[in-house]
Amino acid sequence: MMFENFGNYLVHMGEFEWGWHDMMGFGYFGIVGAIFMLLFWVAIIVAVVWFIKWIIEQSSSGTTKTSKNRALEILDEKYARGEIDDEEYERRKRKLLEG
Repeated sequence: MMFENFGNYLVHMGEFEWGWHDMMGFGYFGIVGAIFMLLFWVAIIVAVVWFIKWIIEQSSSGTTKTSKNRALEILDEKYARGEIDDEEYERRKRKLLEG
């Protein structure tokens, strides 16, 4: 009985009204709410980190694809100008497409 109102506080409820309420008006649900808030922010931080990682991976793979496409274009241009023969063209193209 000594701690019956432990955690209760006298709060202003309205004009000329005062009453006893649990902390933040939620009682023990305030603790559960704090846990959910913590989980919410952890989820937000994880999502932001994952998104940044995804963006970096997309930009690096996009650069690789662009480099490979440009290399194939140069190879096609050399072949069209007659600088390399059929065998050399096929060998270089195969090597570019593999790696």
